[in-house]
Amino acid sequence: MSQIVSEIKCPNCGAQLNLSPGELVATCRYCGYTSVVGANAPFQLQHSLIVNNLNNARITQDLQDWMRSGFMKPGDLAKRSKVTMLELRYLPFWLVHLTATSTYEGMLERISPPTPRKGTIQNQYDWLVLGRKAADFPTRDYRVPAEGKIPFDFTKIEPQAKFLNSELDSDEAVIRAKNEVEENQRFLLKQEVDQVTRFDTSFSIEKPTYLHAPLWFLQYEYKGKSYNAIIDGSSGSMIRADIPQTDFKLI
Repeated sequence: MSQIVSEIKCPNCGAQLNLSPGELVATCRYCGYTSVVGANAPFQLQHSLIVNNLNNARITQDLQDWMRSGFMKPGDLAKRSKVTMLELRYLPFWLVHLTATSTYEGMLERISPPTPRKGTIQNQYDWLVLGRKAADFPTRDYRVPAEGKIPFDFTKIEPQAKFLNSELDSDEAVIRAKNEVEENQRFLLKQEVDQVTRFDTSFSIEKPTYLHAPLWFLQYEYKGKSYNAIIDGSSGSMIRADIPQTDFKLI
């Protein structure tokens, strides 16, 4: 199977859209028009871009600074490690603004005698959903920076960066957000009851926001083993990184 679906054209300017199989939301590299592939009628999504503020040298320095900080890392990590892969990727996200209201009944059994309880748990969420189905990304560890967000502009994307389109449309993103938020509400419920006899959640949902954010993916080698890291291209903050195991000796 071809890795690129080449016959689809931009509904706005007619340019060829370079889509990989499975991608549902296309952004034209020529005019910046963003649309849903296969939609009955062309319409443009509101699309935002988080600006990348870092380059290869700065990312490498940020990784070195992270290696030197904290007591859980080997003391020679920064000195003896070597960056083996560094790639800037623009990942697609759906930001779903919603309010979840969960009503519950159950038993609190951690005290004696067990006590029946019922109540409501209501929270507002800006829930982030990655627009890729099989990608492994720590979405819950990433906070979209409010600063640096602009209307989408392809001229702001570096030529060497890897740009990924969404494999989820807005409806699928909302379904995923609702499922994940309901799971979070159930987690919060554990503070109130030990046994749940009834749990129902209703949602109030605003129109999702579609955006692309710059993430730097790195691999580094230390003592013959490979480790991964992800750095936010807007702020330079470490999102997640593998730490080599260290043998601590008690004195």
